[in-house]
Amino acid sequence: MKTLSMALRNLLRNRRRSLTTLLAMIIGLITILVFGGYRGNTLYSMQTGYVQLHGHLQIQHEDYFLYGSGNPAAYGISDYQTIIDAIKNDAELAAMVTVVTPKLQLGGIAGNFAAGVSHNVFGSGIVVEEQNQMRSWDDYDSAAYNPKFDLAGTPQNSVLIGNGVARMLQLCAPLKVRDCPQPKITTHASSVSNSTSNEHDAPSDINALSDLERHAETKKATTSIEMLAASLHGAPNVAGLNVVKAVNWGFKEYDDTVVVMHLAQAQKLLFAGEKPQVTAIQIQLKHTAQMPAATKRLAHLLNTTFKARPLRVITFQELAPAYQQTIEFFDSMFSFIATLVGVIVLFTVGNTMSMAVVERTTEIGTLRAIGQRRGGVRQLFVIEGALLGFTGAFLGVLCAVLVSYLVNHSGLSWTPPNYVYPYPVKVRIWGDFPLIICSVIGIMLVAILSAWWPARRASKMLIVDALRHV
Repeated sequence: MKTLSMALRNLLRNRRRSLTTLLAMIIGLITILVFGGYRGNTLYSMQTGYVQLHGHLQIQHEDYFLYGSGNPAAYGISDYQTIIDAIKNDAELAAMVTVVTPKLQLGGIAGNFAAGVSHNVFGSGIVVEEQNQMRSWDDYDSAAYNPKFDLAGTPQNSVLIGNGVARMLQLCAPLKVRDCPQPKITTHASSVSNSTSNEHDAPSDINALSDLERHAETKKATTSIEMLAASLHGAPNVAGLNVVKAVNWGFKEYDDTVVVMHLAQAQKLLFAGEKPQVTAIQIQLKHTAQMPAATKRLAHLLNTTFKARPLRVITFQELAPAYQQTIEFFDSMFSFIATLVGVIVLFTVGNTMSMAVVERTTEIGTLRAIGQRRGGVRQLFVIEGALLGFTGAFLGVLCAVLVSYLVNHSGLSWTPPNYVYPYPVKVRIWGDFPLIICSVIGIMLVAILSAWWPARRASKMLIVDALRHV
């Protein structure tokens, strides 16, 4: 206790130098915690978005992930309702699962023949109520953007399309899509020019009737499209669909290609009169931490009750490789920043303690002359470094929490790459106790390590040389 009191008084003897050292430590810890909090919130937001879209786990045909997108009918699950019922009735899984829902993915060509345009799309057949329930999952209170599907209570042929699909099919006007420029070249340009050139040759009453007809066609806004897909046996199948709404899905590639429809309509389009199938059974859990236990139980069911079926369990991380790549990127950046801050703190504290040793050489000699052992001198300077580290860590955490509060309430936002929807800039520090504890321990260890070498040098001084030092 006496050594601790002496170390504190020594630090207060040169307040300016101690304050400068503390300031460097505080700024360094704020940098680590703010970036770590931003990293954590970004990953939580990404995870929330993927879980809302894909679920935590999916049951698929064992080869669908590699080959199914090109031929979904060949890699479907025919008795999917039996599997869904088994999952819902399993005592162990029922305690973890919130939603179990089938989904059918198919490719095709969507056309707006009134405008003479078509576009390659990916159809997604869903059970609307269950998918909307999935999109309410928000275990981390994040700001992930996944709007609910406005298909509840609509006829079977109703669909939702992305704003990009609406732009490609020239449906922006009837669907009232904002910020959707019209193309400068249209497929009807030649026919319009031909009809215009022939107007002068027709009688005036015929021209007037033609004007009325064109006005009526322009005034009539249609939201009907046709979708062409290859059915189970390869024959083309066409369905007339009614677009209920164009939606900003938040992800440009998704926005430009996806058509969402009722599951029954997608099955009718792909399987015609054959037995309907799905390409995946999506499973959403209450908490992400339950994934290992749920995966193990599902694998047991597939290997026992449904062992005759070639099925496998796949996680959302496998479905969205960008998630793991983002984690690796943030981890490398965090390691770089933490190392850089650690080196700065190391040299700052080391310089402060070295100067203290030089200034107090005579004092060190006096202590040694009155009986203080070398270990006591070394301990004194190490405790001074530890006090600097503890004080800097404590103040750094307080300042970082304050900075995170200001950032979270600043209204700042940014648009991630390939996204079209701005996300709020958030920093999640308070509550992330592993981040706080590891950062505090790290900064204190660096401070103690920085003080150890000057303390060792001070303890090795000869008493006679120290006492005659001027």
